[in-house]
Amino acid sequence: MTALAISGISRAHAAAAGCTLALCSMTAVPAAADGGTAGAKPTVVLVHGAFADSSSWDGVISRLERDGYPVVAAANPLRGLYNDSTYIASVLDSIKGPVVLVGHSYGGAVISSAAEGNPHVKSLVYISALMPDVGESGMSLAARFPSELGTATRSVPYRESGRSGTDLYLKRDKVHQVFAADLPESEANLLGDTQRPAATTAFSEKAKVAAWKHIPSWALVGRQDKTINPDQERFQAKRAGSHTVEINSSHVSLIAHPGAVADLIIQAAAGADSARPSLATSGAVNDLGSNTALARIAGASLAVGAGTVFVGRRLRRVRP
Repeated sequence: MTALAISGISRAHAAAAGCTLALCSMTAVPAAADGGTAGAKPTVVLVHGAFADSSSWDGVISRLERDGYPVVAAANPLRGLYNDSTYIASVLDSIKGPVVLVGHSYGGAVISSAAEGNPHVKSLVYISALMPDVGESGMSLAARFPSELGTATRSVPYRESGRSGTDLYLKRDKVHQVFAADLPESEANLLGDTQRPAATTAFSEKAKVAAWKHIPSWALVGRQDKTINPDQERFQAKRAGSHTVEINSSHVSLIAHPGAVADLIIQAAAGADSARPSLATSGAVNDLGSNTALARIAGASLAVGAGTVFVGRRLRRVRP
């Protein structure tokens, strides 16, 4: 199904009804969340993709916290772009001080809308993500850049108070091949068993704003991504003038390569810590090897420009 070609996955419990109303997982240091002192590091807000919850960021969070960053892993409701971006915007309103806003997969579309008009958001980071322009949707981007996800999903009607619609699920036998090829098959299968659904409106609703047009952005492209076409990720990043890095990863780079993802976020955070960086003029790509994490250069010059998923049980901390 074309609509699914742009969804995201990560790990977590598929626990039910808490999808829309789930509270954010707050790990921010209280002083930093309250504004902190001069020189305090920006708060990193992480937004997961479809079929996911915030535990998909576990490996990334541990690395960011080790470096002293306050973190908020927000619960993306997965009910539609307009609903979800409004909810995430309300989460941002609760945070004082500078913010680095990060989205994986469908979460990228959400942060592009949620950041609009918020002066505290200093940097946007897109991890194998959607970056729709005004008038675009996940469906329209997937039509231009097809991926294997179109044959890896199934539709299930749902009913809730006052409305009904269609939820999208991943086919269990496609999870490893299409979504998480660089994870062990047993782990990928468990992710399929514990997945959360995403409403079709998450992918059909067209973006009304595009915050990446005026907020500096960083982007990670997974060369082996079969969920979102890597050419789509490259096109979006170049169009946005994102500081871009490529790694040999499936769609779930935040799970399989948390070190590379955390280091890219730290680069974006360095921009929030100092003078506001300009948009990259070319979207130039920093090319990394398959198992190479980005060098930890949070304090280095931003001229370097380097810029699901599923959710399941907290199985284990993934390898660095």
